[in-house]
Amino acid sequence: MNNYLKKYFLFFFLIVGIIYSCNNEEEYPIIPEINFEGFTKLWNPNTMIYERGVLKISFKDGDGDIGLKNSETEPPYDYNLFVKYYEYQNGDTVRVVIADSNEFNARIPMLTPQGSNKAIKGDIEDTLFMYNYLADFDTIMFDVYLVDRALHKSNTVSTGWFLRN
Repeated sequence: MNNYLKKYFLFFFLIVGIIYSCNNEEEYPIIPEINFEGFTKLWNPNTMIYERGVLKISFKDGDGDIGLKNSETEPPYDYNLFVKYYEYQNGDTVRVVIADSNEFNARIPMLTPQGSNKAIKGDIEDTLFMYNYLADFDTIMFDVYLVDRALHKSNTVSTGWFLRN
């Protein structure tokens, strides 16, 4: 094979590789999928306690319909990140609902990308107030799930048990 043909084939395969890599779009299911990435407790030197914690999850969504508009404040679009709080009380897991609160639920803003490929992935960090002044128990856990605009509920992930103090 002469040098001209070798260069032609090399150029041809290079172009095919570039085209393939450009069209190699990520595909995910339309139901959001989340993973627990970590939880970092934040110390408040004024109160001398860990009052808050930063929850980090990663997400994937095939149609990219995650997020709420600022004008959307009524159910089912009032919250889209749902966090449940638990305490380990006398050998039992007890879900604790703190009075006069929206619990730990949060609003994730619109994340839908522009263009034809709507599949998205990324990380979400949410700062949670984790100190319950009325509690006699210090071992806590959070469960988390995400809901997209089509009201598809993701899987639920857990922080696992940890000492709040």
